[in-house]
Amino acid sequence: MALAEGHIVRNPASLLFTPREASRSERRVMGVEDVKKCFGVLGQRERLIVKLAILAGMRPGEIFALTWGRLTATSVDIRQRIYRGMIDTPKSSLSVRQAALPEGLLREIEAWRGISLVTDDDAWVFPSEKLSTPMSKDNCWNRSIKPKLAKAGLAWANFQVMRRTHSTLDLNCLVPQCDGVKYEQLPSWEALWDKYFTGAPARQRQCVEQYKIVKRA
Repeated sequence: MALAEGHIVRNPASLLFTPREASRSERRVMGVEDVKKCFGVLGQRERLIVKLAILAGMRPGEIFALTWGRLTATSVDIRQRIYRGMIDTPKSSLSVRQAALPEGLLREIEAWRGISLVTDDDAWVFPSEKLSTPMSKDNCWNRSIKPKLAKAGLAWANFQVMRRTHSTLDLNCLVPQCDGVKYEQLPSWEALWDKYFTGAPARQRQCVEQYKIVKRA
């Protein structure tokens, strides 16, 4: 604001930098055994939620804002999210997308549909007890997911870690044009996934089914 109004001629924040010796937080991802353990300790509903994060790359706000009408035979149409308790548009324009679903996950979705009380197109896939509102992400995580992961030694595996794990799927299996050079040129793994994710849902399903996870530098 001060710069825009002409009170100063240079942004002082531009002089800030991170020293090389400064410690950096570790960006952990789950290995295959971690993922299997995670799936094994959770109940049906919670397992489906984390599978949508890990296998379909969905953000938690997108998962809990999901309605039955957005699910197709092969993918999920992501058009909204829950942000600070309110229905909102996705994080960015690129976040409006078709997320491919592997066959195993589609079977679990249909099993969940079979025991859900309301499955109209506009009904929530994960409703609260009222059914007319979506489940609270924080309540679900703190009461039903986090304690079980902690007992399994996975207390560090939050939704961010799960989606980051999804981003380590070998994108060369999905889009041949996606190579290491392009990866280095993009600012983050989110930018990488948003750029190459939406164009090849069928290839993504094949890759997820094979469960090819690679560590990227």
